Amino acid sequence: MSRATKKNSTKVSGVDPFDAADFARAAALEDAKNEKYVGSQISVESDEDHVATYLFEAFLPGYVGWRWAVTVAKVDEKSLPTICDVVLLPGADALLAPDWIPYSERITAEDVGVGTIVPTAADDARLVPASAVLPSDEELDLHELFELGAGRLRVLSIEGRDQAAKRWIEGDRGPNAPIAQFAPKNCGSCGFYLPIAGSFRQAFGVCANAISPEDARVVSVNHGCGAHSEAIN
Repeated sequence: MSRATKKNSTKVSGVDPFDAADFARAAALEDAKNEKYVGSQISVESDEDHVATYLFEAFLPGYVGWRWAVTVAKVDEKSLPTICDVVLLPGADALLAPDWIPYSERITAEDVGVGTIVPTAADDARLVPASAVLPSDEELDLHELFELGAGRLRVLSIEGRDQAAKRWIEGDRGPNAPIAQFAPKNCGSCGFYLPIAGSFRQAFGVCANAISPEDARVVSVNHGCGAHSEAIN
């Protein structure tokens, strides 16, 4: 054991039930593979007469505030101490990984490219079985049932429509976008504006103006741009 190692193995509390601090530190060093990753002893924790855990500072890259925890056991007073486990444990101020977020909740439109398959969960709250949707949910006449989703297994639920409407209104093609703020008139009064079907008909449409930056995009009725059909020179 090097001189630096002996210095770092000084007992913090002075209470070592098994007199095994150096033994525990050697186990931590063996696991760390390099003594620079094992710092000073922090404490000794003992919950039973036969088991004690020795804590040492951990200086591993990426493990700020973590500790080496070496669990030592003795069968009786005459037995030699035995190493039970060597693990890394986070301290009170440890740098921890963020909470796990399922991939299905992290994926964005930028993640979907050519050949990418993104399955939709069977219990996705944004969708409901088409057979369970009533025409009244979409404020449609019976002859417009096909637009409601006949022939599809699932269609948008009320929650799904609310999420989409909020996203579109607050997005780059809603009324608060800078281009809309300087537009001469809104999209709802433009000849190139094609209202979409269903309950969104009153709020959203598709731009069909080839010279508009919104061409072929869904826009809100109160969005706008400088290529309005009735813009005056």
